[in-house]
Amino acid sequence: MGFSLRSQPPIGARVPTAAMTTQAALPADWRDILALTKPRVMNLVVFTGLCGLLAAPTMPPLALGFTAILCIALGAGACGALNQWYEVDLDAKMRRTANRPLPAGRMDRQSALHFGVGLGAFSVILMGLATNLLAAVLLTASILFYVLVYTVWLKPRTPQNIVIGGAAGAFPPLIGWAAATGNLSALPLLLFAIVFLWTPPHFWALSLFVRSDYAAAGIPMLPVVAGVESTRRQIFLYSLPMAAAAVAPWALGLSGRIYGVSAIIFNFVFLVLAARVFANRATDPRQMEPEKHLFGYSVFYLFALFTVLVIDRWAA
Repeated sequence: MGFSLRSQPPIGARVPTAAMTTQAALPADWRDILALTKPRVMNLVVFTGLCGLLAAPTMPPLALGFTAILCIALGAGACGALNQWYEVDLDAKMRRTANRPLPAGRMDRQSALHFGVGLGAFSVILMGLATNLLAAVLLTASILFYVLVYTVWLKPRTPQNIVIGGAAGAFPPLIGWAAATGNLSALPLLLFAIVFLWTPPHFWALSLFVRSDYAAAGIPMLPVVAGVESTRRQIFLYSLPMAAAAVAPWALGLSGRIYGVSAIIFNFVFLVLAARVFANRATDPRQMEPEKHLFGYSVFYLFALFTVLVIDRWAA
């Protein structure tokens, strides 16, 4: 559940150092608790999970469906809290994240750890009781993958962190579908593949124009390790299988014409924007408009593609 849209601190805000994280300087309030869950990330995670549930051939009772989506949201929130607990020193070094509750000194690490673990455990137990074992197992796997595989292992060690770690953010459609049906089939697996392949172009477009932050924190993101030109090439190359996976539900007869035509249009625009990124030669972040356009469109793209899939399934 690793989608990350990081916010900028307010203009004039004091940027704390890592030393401030050892003691809370200000009392935390509800906004800090909410910030721990990364609500912007949660929006996309919940949405793709909801679409996985709504695209399923059978629907659970409304109360159980709502509970399943709530569990996905709580699991995503747990991932956000545990990620910030583990990365507090890194967050303190980056302007975009320095004003988060932990590096800013408004909350102590132990509280964030207890909150994240408790929220994650509660989400899994509730999912198992309200829906089925498969959905609970998938939710558990997504949380553990994001925290242990992506945050602890991959992110600080390899520029391929986003590629492999993208699997964490691709779980929600599987979880939503499993919560509704108790099983998996080709369509939810394709939805997993779409999000998995979408993640590298989405994050690398962002990392190109904020790479100085990652460099300052010592995080080996692709633009820092391999350079700007290589990253732009990888963005375009990953966009090709992503587009193929996005059109596959229609090509395989798993969706109708509404989705098929829309997917072709959405992916054509994505590929054009990715090609513009590939052709850009600017190294100054202020001249990286193609990258900013692709990053902004990539968020719309995923929302639009999944929305059309649900409309197509319900219109059939």
